[in-house]
Amino acid sequence: MFNFNYIKVAVFSLLLFLSSNLYANEFILSDDGIIDSRTITKINEIGNETQAKLGVNIYVYVKESLGLEHGISTKDKIKYIKRYEGDIVKSLTEPYVLLTMAVEDTHVNLIVSSKFKEVIDKNEILNGYVVPLLASKDKNSTFSKVSASVLNGYAAVADIIADSEGVNLESSIGSSGKVAGTIWKVFMYTLVVIGLLLYMFAMMKRKK
Repeated sequence: MFNFNYIKVAVFSLLLFLSSNLYANEFILSDDGIIDSRTITKINEIGNETQAKLGVNIYVYVKESLGLEHGISTKDKIKYIKRYEGDIVKSLTEPYVLLTMAVEDTHVNLIVSSKFKEVIDKNEILNGYVVPLLASKDKNSTFSKVSASVLNGYAAVADIIADSEGVNLESSIGSSGKVAGTIWKVFMYTLVVIGLLLYMFAMMKRKK
């Protein structure tokens, strides 16, 4: 004969597990299994503190692919992604910031609600914190790069909003994110300069 007390405990435990996991991933709308679990934990830590102290929701939506047709034109790709992201935004709670990424489609974007139009510079976040780590040519896997770039961008958004309100976030990763982006930029500029010098040297040698 079944012991209904055990059944009640089991059902309660299951509901608690499901509700806690739903809460834990409140800010990560999709990750397709390509974001490291430690990154997910840190993102939720930052997200929860930002929501509690500032009333702001910072979301992440990451996909391996958005299902674009092969050979689609750039114009149609932009239209498709804009419509795709528009559907996501409809379900978000304002004020919000949404970081989206589609790895195979080489797409990253930052969407902000009207409150942050003047606070957040989209290009500064993407070019300074996200793209440098995602595009780096090193031995790290795509899995690692996606995790690092998403966390870097997410943390930067939270810090900028907190600074604008004069609030300190205990979960902040500090200046490490900006340092990583700066190092990448210096590396790229160095390659460009070296390339130009080698070109000039080759031209001068040819003239001789």
